Amino acid sequence: MNPIAKRTSRRRTMVASGIVLLVLGGFVLRLIDIQVVHAAEHVSDAGSKMTGSQTLWGTRGTIVDQHGVVMASSTMQYDVGIDPALVGDIKRLSEDGKKYTQTWDEQARLIAPIIGRTADEVKKIVADAKTADPDARWAQLAKHLSTAQFTALRALEVPYLSYEPRPSRSYPNGAVAGNLLGFESTDGDALAGIERWQDSCLESKNGEETYQIGATDNIRIPGSEKVTPAVDGGEVRLTLDSDLQWYMEQMIAEEAQNQNAISGTVMVADVKTGAIRAAAQYPSMDPNDVLATDPAYRGSLVFGTTFEPGSTFKAITAASLIEEGVATPMTPVTAGDWEKFPNGAALGDSHSHPVQTYTLAGALIDSSNVALSHYGDMLDDKTRWEWLKKFGIGEGKVVGFPGEENGVLRDWDTWDSQTHYTTTFGQGFTATIPQVVSAYQTIANDGVRVPLTLVESCTTPDGKVEKAKQEKSERIISESTAADLQLMLENVAFQSSVADAIRVPGYSIATKTGTAQKTNGNGGYKAGLYFTSMVGFAPADDPQYVVMITLDEPKRVTSSAATAPAMQKAMTHVLQSYRIVPGRSEPETVLPEFK
Repeated sequence: MNPIAKRTSRRRTMVASGIVLLVLGGFVLRLIDIQVVHAAEHVSDAGSKMTGSQTLWGTRGTIVDQHGVVMASSTMQYDVGIDPALVGDIKRLSEDGKKYTQTWDEQARLIAPIIGRTADEVKKIVADAKTADPDARWAQLAKHLSTAQFTALRALEVPYLSYEPRPSRSYPNGAVAGNLLGFESTDGDALAGIERWQDSCLESKNGEETYQIGATDNIRIPGSEKVTPAVDGGEVRLTLDSDLQWYMEQMIAEEAQNQNAISGTVMVADVKTGAIRAAAQYPSMDPNDVLATDPAYRGSLVFGTTFEPGSTFKAITAASLIEEGVATPMTPVTAGDWEKFPNGAALGDSHSHPVQTYTLAGALIDSSNVALSHYGDMLDDKTRWEWLKKFGIGEGKVVGFPGEENGVLRDWDTWDSQTHYTTTFGQGFTATIPQVVSAYQTIANDGVRVPLTLVESCTTPDGKVEKAKQEKSERIISESTAADLQLMLENVAFQSSVADAIRVPGYSIATKTGTAQKTNGNGGYKAGLYFTSMVGFAPADDPQYVVMITLDEPKRVTSSAATAPAMQKAMTHVLQSYRIVPGRSEPETVLPEFK
């Protein structure tokens, strides 16, 4: 071999060796990358390809009434998927043992009515999935199917359908207490009412089961399961009586419609415990079908309404006068039906009458704004303001319910000449229904305020009962002052213009009406439109329950007399339902209206 040929051969050998070394170097670098640099990622990726998992759904807790009647619970619903790659004809065996082919068209016709679709819609879901991805292995066929629908689908024995169970909220009593219970989103988020308020007790935590699957057959490997268990939610027990709640909702709907009112409410509370037994409204909402209700009525009107309480708060003025020692039920003032006061304020009563010398009891019976204004002059503004605060006005929420309003009470030193007087008869500030009920609970309970409650307890999944936090009871007025007020309010119910309409046979009751003007948003009041109310307790000689009725803008009867039929029905039903023993039917002492 000549020198040139030898050199050429050596070059070829060197080039070949270099190429081999480069290739080997590439393999080495790749091996280092796989086994060292990105080892964890590759192990994780390999593990994920050989691991399956499924969600273990926790069950949201139930909401029950005071007797344990279920008002909200979770049931299982099913999402259904379909594997487009497996869709096709199916070989079947008939009951007589003959083989036959069930076409995709036939399957679609069987599936469709169960899930509420047409056969064409079912086939379109599959076609659209294949168009979007020819290799698609899953498409959503239906969501939120009931157990009956799931059972019917599974009975078809269609191998390419898959089922994902999901808990869903249901309210077995429909609209009963619906505005209080609230509702969830379609994703299970608590959005309103008790569902939202008590979510920390009710919420569940989902678990997970992971397992290994065979690399070639995709079958779960026995014994490879690792389970993180789900945790169910707790049980919320309310103070509500669902039977009483149902009755009050039916009754107030009927009465509101009879009076052509925009809306109406009823609240019933236990005098001794502060437990709210009913908080009903019209219009109401069925949380099983939230969208069917106007958004304005999806929340609670009982907790979300503010208004000038009007004449119902004349009793609070009387309480402050008696407690401060400047008046008794028989203290007289002289008042006409309209007066202009020395400070320039001009005030009138809702009805015409001659100048009369009222007793304090008579001023409540006749509901005289002018007389109450004269009584109000017996105390300075700061003292009366302080008494309104003591009775809960301007002090914030009573129960803490989501959306509960506070009411507004301006500082006493901002009151003008008119407000100086209007605050004596429930104008110039706003209150809520729970605030008014709480004030009357205090009077009925011999002067001791027991905070109103709607939630009794939370029972955790392990059975531990956690009582709801409750503020301490507090004496607001003396027992003797409370006794004077109880007797005066009993006389109001016995002697007022609505006495016959609210009478409950076998019982003596104590009540006060309120006809509050409605603001027009421009510093004045709407003409001829009122927020009417009546609040009271019974039996008057041993108070057990406070009942409050409201009607917003009744048009058949525009005064507080519009609430009389509802009060009579509500109070009668409460006393009979709770088997309160009948007693006296009229006051032991009939107080005179006039001197």
